[in-house]
Amino acid sequence: MLYSKLFGKTKKNSKQYDSINATLLIKGGFIDQVMAGTYTYLTLGLRVINKIEQIIREEMDTIGQEILMPALTPIVNWQHTGRFETVDVLMKTTPANIFAKAKNDTEYVLSPTHEEVVTPLAQKFILSYKDFPFALYQIQNKFRNEPRVKSGLLRGREFRMKDLYSFHTSEEDFKKYYEKSKEVYMQVFNRLGIGKDTVITLASGGSFTDDYSHEFQTICETGEDTIFYDKKTNTYYNKEVAPNQAPEIKYQDEKILPKKDVLGKGIIGVEELAKFLKIPVEKTTKTLIYETDKKEVVVAAVRGGYDINENKLRKVVGCKALKLTSPEIVKKVTGAEIGYAGLLNLPKNIKVFIDESVGNRHNFETGANKTHYHSINVNFGRDLPKPKKFYDIKVAKEGDSNPKTKEKYQVYRASEVGNIFPLYTKFTEAFNYHFVDQDGKEKPIYMGCYGIGSSRIMGIIIEKHHDNHGIIWPESVAPFQVHLIGLDMKDKNISSKVHQVYQVLKEKNIEVLFDDREEVSAGEKFADADLIGISVRLVVSIRTKEKVEYKRRGENKTSLMELKEVISNVKSQISNLHRKT
Repeated sequence: MLYSKLFGKTKKNSKQYDSINATLLIKGGFIDQVMAGTYTYLTLGLRVINKIEQIIREEMDTIGQEILMPALTPIVNWQHTGRFETVDVLMKTTPANIFAKAKNDTEYVLSPTHEEVVTPLAQKFILSYKDFPFALYQIQNKFRNEPRVKSGLLRGREFRMKDLYSFHTSEEDFKKYYEKSKEVYMQVFNRLGIGKDTVITLASGGSFTDDYSHEFQTICETGEDTIFYDKKTNTYYNKEVAPNQAPEIKYQDEKILPKKDVLGKGIIGVEELAKFLKIPVEKTTKTLIYETDKKEVVVAAVRGGYDINENKLRKVVGCKALKLTSPEIVKKVTGAEIGYAGLLNLPKNIKVFIDESVGNRHNFETGANKTHYHSINVNFGRDLPKPKKFYDIKVAKEGDSNPKTKEKYQVYRASEVGNIFPLYTKFTEAFNYHFVDQDGKEKPIYMGCYGIGSSRIMGIIIEKHHDNHGIIWPESVAPFQVHLIGLDMKDKNISSKVHQVYQVLKEKNIEVLFDDREEVSAGEKFADADLIGISVRLVVSIRTKEKVEYKRRGENKTSLMELKEVISNVKSQISNLHRKT
């Protein structure tokens, strides 16, 4: 492709965005922002996303069959599964004006995921045990009503995703496939150039299973996730599920002091409270009151500096869902307004779950259960009965240890590039989808779902592979295999030679972006090449004479080569890309 004819050239004066990938992709002419969280893929960007998805497609073809489902789906399907009222990123379409409404006023869901479509689809075709197991996948635009779209391609309201769904006649067969999918996923990430930095991480299994799901997290300094690594067991955890023990607090001969209620009106947050009371944050206590899906009210408490992990709390309580309760119920339980709830003098019929971090303290603070008051110098055994059991109901943070191994976690920033999730029979039962076994009886069908965010991966690759000059694409996904630059283009001999090189490379089926501009300086052409980030840069100029200058992106070394040698090198690299690792 001739750069002079390329739609979407580099934008030198493009602003800095909130992420490296957004800044470089927009500046480099790969994407254009239509609105927050929504992008147009320009020619260069589309070539990259197509290459990423082709690699995904080739690997998914080893474990599933590709189909394409609609983005618009019937609301009734989501009502079948009970998710229409509960999925907090769900979007729907409505007629935009009175004329459209007059033609058809039906509303549809804009799918963020496709369990509600693929399950009834499978039900239409596959009923006999002889046809199992099977798996279907697609690569498609998805829609999610994200509250804060940020970080370029890492979080958007419209994005590209591969979603695969597997169907099985037994839990055992499902789990075999599930393990196989991990291998296939790692092969995808290896081919995309991020495999060595991508780890399989335990994550929440959701509200319908106590099993872990698994995320594929690419360790990245700019990542939006935090993962915890236990070296003893070689296990990575998402912070939402990491079992954790708080660092022990040690006191030096501190005397037990009389409990006292302190007036502290309108204080927000434990840091502000600790400063007001002139105590360490670790001596404050965060107490929250929840209501379960069974309308049961429970109290949960963690040490100041921690947050309550609602996923852990839900499992400890033994409920499917919970939410912070209303101000009216808070006052009924505590006798106080919101913000002053504590552990003292709670009704005996209220279940209380106290995190282990709250123990091993004396003279600590807790809400007084009196509006505007906080109690200090509270102690177990005197002011509060010591719980028969402490729990782990907090979100992990740096400095914590695994309570089983006592190993202090290594903590990393990371970005999620994929996930796999056990669904078991949640969706097949919702649609009354069963298979007929060889004994003639209907039996349950087990499902799993497996996602890879292809557009998200495009952003993460850049977060991992860039320098001060621009993008450094892995060869497998670079928009072209070679960036050819012609200098001294007003010299007819040089112009003729570089065009000849361009034609030979194309004849050898090498993808070439040829910067054929005549009125642009060498410095500007080199800067554009570094920004665009294609793996190999070739230069033809008066200085190179009968040879071609060869340079790899990210390296300083340049070499003068015969064209035959250049072709041989590039062909060798292409061959290596197609060789399975």
